[in-house]
Amino acid sequence: MTPEQFLEFARVLPEPLLLVSGEGHLLATNKPVTDMLGLRRQELRGKMLFEFVTESANDIVKYLQACSSSRAMIIGSFTLRKNDGQTLVCRSQGAVIQPWSPKSSALILLRLENRTLASSNFILLNEKIDELAKEVQRRKQAESALKKANQELEIRVEERTNALQETLKELQLMQTQLIQAEKMSSLGQMVAGIAHEINNPVSFIYGNLHHAHQYTQDLLNLVQIHQQFYSNPPPEIQEQIEEIDLDFLIPDITKLFHSMKVGTERIQEIVKSLRNFSRLDEAEVKQVNVHEGIDSTLMILEHRLQARHEYPEIKVIKKYSQLPNVTCYPGQLNQVFMNILANAIDALEDSANNDNQKLTKNNPQIQIKTELIDEKWIMISIADNGLGINEQVRSKLFDPFFTTKTVGKGTGLGLYISYQIIVEKHKGQLNCFSVPRKGAEFVIKIPVNSVS
Repeated sequence: MTPEQFLEFARVLPEPLLLVSGEGHLLATNKPVTDMLGLRRQELRGKMLFEFVTESANDIVKYLQACSSSRAMIIGSFTLRKNDGQTLVCRSQGAVIQPWSPKSSALILLRLENRTLASSNFILLNEKIDELAKEVQRRKQAESALKKANQELEIRVEERTNALQETLKELQLMQTQLIQAEKMSSLGQMVAGIAHEINNPVSFIYGNLHHAHQYTQDLLNLVQIHQQFYSNPPPEIQEQIEEIDLDFLIPDITKLFHSMKVGTERIQEIVKSLRNFSRLDEAEVKQVNVHEGIDSTLMILEHRLQARHEYPEIKVIKKYSQLPNVTCYPGQLNQVFMNILANAIDALEDSANNDNQKLTKNNPQIQIKTELIDEKWIMISIADNGLGINEQVRSKLFDPFFTTKTVGKGTGLGLYISYQIIVEKHKGQLNCFSVPRKGAEFVIKIPVNSVS
């Protein structure tokens, strides 16, 4: 994405957005950023991010390096120096648009948010977590002193401390889930906004293509009738006919209009998938076609399925059965599909790097199968032919914060949240079946009417 493309993209968004290089060069900003700093856009051009924040350059570089090397959104904090001399503490969300390579620096999109405007849920949670952390510390200190005085009291203090630690852990997990939910909400809003902005001009083009094609055919018919009655045109007209190659132009213009129609229909399909994935314009609970949710998720992940110089193409095999519409939380169900499919792609990429997996390296596949178990239950199976999962790892897959990925690549919350969505929200089942070196299969079973 070039800075110019970024500005076109950012104009439709009300949030402060910065496009920076991996070294901290400000490449582009939108108006909410200039309003936040009290500066004009020209005053920011060619500057470094370090010039507008109070944090050290070393800290900023470390944060940008984390953004450059991660596929996930990295949360950080900046203290901005405004034009009037005041400072403003902001929470930042950084995502890499163009990963670093030997030929080009990383392009990082930073979203800023005034920390004083953060959700009251986060503020209350942070206060409670701080209070409980202090209480745990106090209890631990009291435990050491009470050991000498009374064994029974020591046991009670230890039990109380353990209870507080469990509560603290639960609140920390809740805080992380709120951050994840906010990220998904921001992604959904951004996707819905982009889809809306694309849909209007595409609909205008698609609607006029039919009339433009009809008008062109009318003009070409007129030319053909004219040739029938005036078979020997003047030299000037004959010369122009030969110059534009009229015999080739007449059939080719029809093909040209057909290709434009196919292209606009493709864009409309992509926009429909984006809107289907975000589900922001629909009720939270409704009846939906599960296959549409799976297909829209595959459309979002299509760039990761395509062949790259280090990875072969990942083939998706669909075995869809006839399913009824399911009453569910469609946005959350799409989030489950996203988590499981993204994990399957990661597994196949890891398999491609393993020389022992020649078959997978040459033929990576994801198979998606749906089935109507009975009139009350449906089943969705997502299987890959990657390296598989051993029993020790499989037993911990749905535990919070458990991950086998490198630091910065995974949070350990994707499958935990997916399990909660399927089991708690939809009263269904989520299981993983795997044999090492024979791939992994995730099986989702949900009631047709699980949500009232």
